[in-house]
Amino acid sequence: MDFKMSTSKRCWINPQKCLRVGEFFCLLMGLAIMVLVVSSYVLNKGRQDLAQPFYSSTARDFSLISNSSKTEIHTEVNQVISQLLRSNEINLLSRRIPDREELEQHEPHLFSVIPGNFLRTSRSPCWYVKYHGNRTGDPYKANGYALRGTFKKMRQGFWDSLQLLGGNRFRLRCLPYFYIIGQPKCGTTDLYDSLLLHPRVRFSAFKEPHWWTRRRFGISSLKEPFHKPLPVEDYLDLFDLAAQEIQNHYDKQQGMENRTADDLLIGEGSASTMWDNSAWSYFYDNITNTEPPVLIQDFIHTFQPNAKFLIMLRDPVERLYSDYLYFAITNKSAEDFHDKVNESLQMFESCLQISSVRACAYNTTFSNIMPVRLQVGLYVMYLSDWFSLFHMNQFLILRLEDHSANITHSMRLVYDFLHLGHLSNKEETSITHNPASNSRRPDDRSLGPMLPQTRQILKDFYHPYNKGLARLLADIAYLWESELIH
Repeated sequence: MDFKMSTSKRCWINPQKCLRVGEFFCLLMGLAIMVLVVSSYVLNKGRQDLAQPFYSSTARDFSLISNSSKTEIHTEVNQVISQLLRSNEINLLSRRIPDREELEQHEPHLFSVIPGNFLRTSRSPCWYVKYHGNRTGDPYKANGYALRGTFKKMRQGFWDSLQLLGGNRFRLRCLPYFYIIGQPKCGTTDLYDSLLLHPRVRFSAFKEPHWWTRRRFGISSLKEPFHKPLPVEDYLDLFDLAAQEIQNHYDKQQGMENRTADDLLIGEGSASTMWDNSAWSYFYDNITNTEPPVLIQDFIHTFQPNAKFLIMLRDPVERLYSDYLYFAITNKSAEDFHDKVNESLQMFESCLQISSVRACAYNTTFSNIMPVRLQVGLYVMYLSDWFSLFHMNQFLILRLEDHSANITHSMRLVYDFLHLGHLSNKEETSITHNPASNSRRPDDRSLGPMLPQTRQILKDFYHPYNKGLARLLADIAYLWESELIH
């Protein structure tokens, strides 16, 4: 424990030195896991159980129809999936929840910046901090996001938005009231664009800051070299336009004691927040345990226990193919996708022989070497970890299939969840007539659908996880079985 504490403190004093230490331990752990996974795969040839029984205290029991039909696929993968389907449920053990003291030991600077209480006059979590700069200074000069045009706009109204009190100037800082946390390639951009049209919603300077999951660790991509970690102040800067607007609302009131609550809601749309905890092994000095000692949501819950979360999900089989088409650079084809799926399935099965589902899904090294991101579609695992901290009524979970079929109804659900007023008929029409955001590119559409045999092995792989999700959410639509939905 003493080593963990001292190293954590050094991370913020000397991040480059800390990074070297973290990389060294992560390399040792990664090599060990890779040796075990590859050895297990070679020795067992992918013929062990892919899954164990799932349990959740919040799940409801109801009859679920299982589809265990097979198409002709590679023999080894077929045996793996057969074992998976004979296992009725997925094993997801409860995790240890770290307390505030442990979290503060990991991230002392974060706790020194974000207060324990927020202004009662703002629906979004906002607070004042004393500003020590002058009128000619640039408050965004050192910001690592380097959004030149956006920061130029922010600077224009920055000084006038400061609150003058007792001879000192105070700056309004804000965090999001709600987060769009996932999943990638599930329609989060379309949801974001639709919410932007509501007159009472303001977002961060751009959709996906990825601060909680990546940028605070200096990560742009886990497959790229590390950069300088971005402090929480850089993240808070992204909400300054909204904060300035809220401050302008206050300035129109007759005094600080007589303020009326502002009605703006601040949101953030990083689709990595729900699932990406890959950075833990680099920075939290935990080389004896294969599961993360802390998760992103532990920190968010500590500061914002009443936050709200929007989640968009889709059939994980379709999500994976869309993910492949979007992120693959060269040699994309249905056949290439099929080969990468086969390889990834066998690697994941080998990992499960020596580690838990959670450990395999959150493992940094394993995630980097797997050809396709199978783990992103394990929705039940990620949601169970979030539900261990937040109440289920703090989440609105939508299916992309339903959203696409009736976007007006879907957005009304969102407005009600966030306690926003509905839009006028004209405003709603502008949403429904907008083309879907971030849809498949023309070149990718020309590749056609995935191969039928690829679809079947993925359907079989995800079936136990979808079954757990349907039980957790008490909704058989999350089985993504067409015969049950139509």
